Amino acid sequence: MKKPIKVVVVGCGNMGTSHARAYHQLEGFEIAGLVSRQPESRERLSKELGGYPTFPTLSEALAGGPVDAVSVNTYPDTHEVLVEEALNHGCHVFVEKPLALTVEASQHLVDLARNKGLKMVVGYILRVHPAWEKFVELARGLGKPLVMRMNLNQQSSGQQWYTHKQLMRSMSPIVDCGVHYVDIMCLMTRSRPVSVSAIGARLSEEIDTEMYNYGQLQVRFEDGSVGWYEAGWGPMMSETAFFVKDVIGPKGCVSIQDSEKGDSDDIEGHSKTGSLRLHHSALDGSGHFSREDEIVSTADEPDHDGLCLLEQQLFLRAIREDLDMEDHLTDAVNSLKIVLAADASARRGKTIYL
Repeated sequence: MKKPIKVVVVGCGNMGTSHARAYHQLEGFEIAGLVSRQPESRERLSKELGGYPTFPTLSEALAGGPVDAVSVNTYPDTHEVLVEEALNHGCHVFVEKPLALTVEASQHLVDLARNKGLKMVVGYILRVHPAWEKFVELARGLGKPLVMRMNLNQQSSGQQWYTHKQLMRSMSPIVDCGVHYVDIMCLMTRSRPVSVSAIGARLSEEIDTEMYNYGQLQVRFEDGSVGWYEAGWGPMMSETAFFVKDVIGPKGCVSIQDSEKGDSDDIEGHSKTGSLRLHHSALDGSGHFSREDEIVSTADEPDHDGLCLLEQQLFLRAIREDLDMEDHLTDAVNSLKIVLAADASARRGKTIYL
């Protein structure tokens, strides 16, 4: 029997907690330590999971004993330093998106992992989501070009608004959330993005004057496909139409139906689907639709912790089975490149050609 992979979890907030629960559940992992800046969060999580060692810094956790892997689930502006420290220590890395704040830094980390022969997985949770995998598959059957319409606006207050303000110290909503959905667009089209345009608006004096908490991007692809993505955070955001996931092609359209969704600040709802609705555009001899819409049930989809478990099963397989992660990491860098270009477009008021 193979020895379990000893993993240090850095960050004990929402994502760190879910990933720590996954490591605790999977026989292939053994938690070697929990790291967070706030003693309360790491002690709370340690108590929940039965009592794991806790540390205030990654450096202290790495010095505490043998470590094989590090899971980075902190604010984005800390990712680069933590991932580089883990890789230089000889550890495999799971890191929440985005990999780093710049394309150059992200590529540096990818190259470092490759040169050291270490595995790295970036937390693109929608890639392991069964319903989203089916959504991508159905979209690919609609013909070309595709029109992709997606958004995720979040009306936030209290602790959630505090978290959003902390995130906006380093990146806008269309960058932080946009990498997920631009990544999905790239998977659907399998085409090279050629340009991106964006707009943004600062709707609160509580955030930096150079930051905006609402943004919308439009991306064009080489095959003629186009994509639209919208994201906004804050107490002023509307709860109307906060969840749109819709793809149109010559042969019809496929949509995620968001029936029975909760509020927009509910993390469970960000990836949750009600069902998929597939519409066929073909007409019969009398000019009417020749086929009825199909409803694809997604009732058995995993919850947020279940999705994090799927991500960590992928991480485990990457290490144990020596999976080739080149395409995964290339896509992670490319999706970041697109949303950072969108951010530049919003700030400059110009289309960015890729």
